[in-house]
Amino acid sequence: MIIHPIEPVFNVASRILILGSFPSVKSRETAFFYGHPQNRFWKVVSAVFGEDEPKAIPEKRAFLLKNGIALWDVIASCEIEGSADSTIKDVKANNLSRILDHAEIKAIFVNGKTAKKYYDRYILPTIGREAICLPSTSPANAAFSLTRLIEAWKIIQEI
Repeated sequence: MIIHPIEPVFNVASRILILGSFPSVKSRETAFFYGHPQNRFWKVVSAVFGEDEPKAIPEKRAFLLKNGIALWDVIASCEIEGSADSTIKDVKANNLSRILDHAEIKAIFVNGKTAKKYYDRYILPTIGREAICLPSTSPANAAFSLTRLIEAWKIIQEI
């Protein structure tokens, strides 16, 4: 069983919540979200907000908070082989009240179909709020070019 090692990023000004499934091995090693250099999350969100891509963790945290983004994952703990979402089992979901009780979240987004699947199974029944599924920024989502991802993700800045 692997326990999610990264604290959520949010503050009272956060208005959108973006949830991944579970941190990759690289993210667990770097102790921050989307730590694998091939994951396009930071490229996508910085392009959506018209800013330079943040590189260091303090820059990434500041970028999120400045733009009203709360960031966490659906899964609190699970069994997983490496970083393969397809191997996830024995899921325990995160308690989103940590964020929802302290920030006026206007919309919840999930990064990819795996996050959506586990959100719908474990979180939706308890909080009753739908999540909007965005195409995954993972390098495994080769069907989406960076340009297509940015276009699809522009919805987050409309909130």
